[in-house]
Amino acid sequence: MTRLVAALSGLVLLLMGASVAIGAAPLDVAAALRDLLAGRRSLDALILAELRLPRAVLGAAVGFSLGLTGAALQGLMRNPLADPGLVGVSGAAALGAVVAFYFGFSARFALALPLGGLAGAGLATAVLLHLVRRGAGTATLILAGVAVNSLAGALTALALNLAPSPYAALELVFWLMGSLSDRSLLHVALALPFMALGCALVLATGRAMDALTLGEETAESLGVSLRRARLLVIGGTAAAVGASVAVAGAIGFVGLVVPHLMRPFVGHRPGRLLLASGLAGAALTLSADIAVRLVPTRPELKLGVVTALIGAPFFLALLRRLKAGDA
Repeated sequence: MTRLVAALSGLVLLLMGASVAIGAAPLDVAAALRDLLAGRRSLDALILAELRLPRAVLGAAVGFSLGLTGAALQGLMRNPLADPGLVGVSGAAALGAVVAFYFGFSARFALALPLGGLAGAGLATAVLLHLVRRGAGTATLILAGVAVNSLAGALTALALNLAPSPYAALELVFWLMGSLSDRSLLHVALALPFMALGCALVLATGRAMDALTLGEETAESLGVSLRRARLLVIGGTAAAVGASVAVAGAIGFVGLVVPHLMRPFVGHRPGRLLLASGLAGAALTLSADIAVRLVPTRPELKLGVVTALIGAPFFLALLRRLKAGDA
């Protein structure tokens, strides 16, 4: 396990370096770094500090959040098809950002979109945590997440339908596709604390994840508090994924695909899978974001489109494998 974590960590750092170096404009990273450390506001230093570095950091943080929470939800719900979007937080965060855009807040205040996303995620979290505190089981949480997602999706579609102009609707659609371009250090400062808190909460459930493989009753007999585990996973997922969607839009399939890729390497231990999935999610998201910049298209492909192209075939293959296992 230590070797796997070390290898994945090295891969993430390597990909972050590649993400900083690759872009539409050539950049002398060494010279830019020297200028930045010396306080010289050269063009290369500004590109590094305001564009490339925030993009690399957010790529790693968003991918880590999605991979980690995907593994935790699959372990908590004992459902191989669970992903961060299942609990409704992604849809609610997207709706919050759409509302901020629709009512013109984003035109008046640069951080209105991510703040709106965080507000939407917060409302969805309040609903889910209320259910957990009242003793709701896993099935109830899944149904509540589906309901929140459906409502958020319907209201988002309504906002698109009532958009004041086709250009506004198109801009909303582009944002919903997910992207890390044009993100700044302000976005990093806004989202990173929520992601860090959420990931810390989820990582604290490793022992509970292992115990749940024996069933809920057996896990409780071993001293595992399922209510606490649900609170940590749902609250952590809401904070991490809500912040991810708020700054990057909807990036799908990472939380679904990555846990399945990593599971054989950790001996199918859900507790060990958490950190490995987080690091692999960071690597996958950074790789996809680098691919977006290498494909010679203008405008730039959206990151959510690339992850969907990777994840959808895997999802179909997974369904086929599950069906074959049931036969």
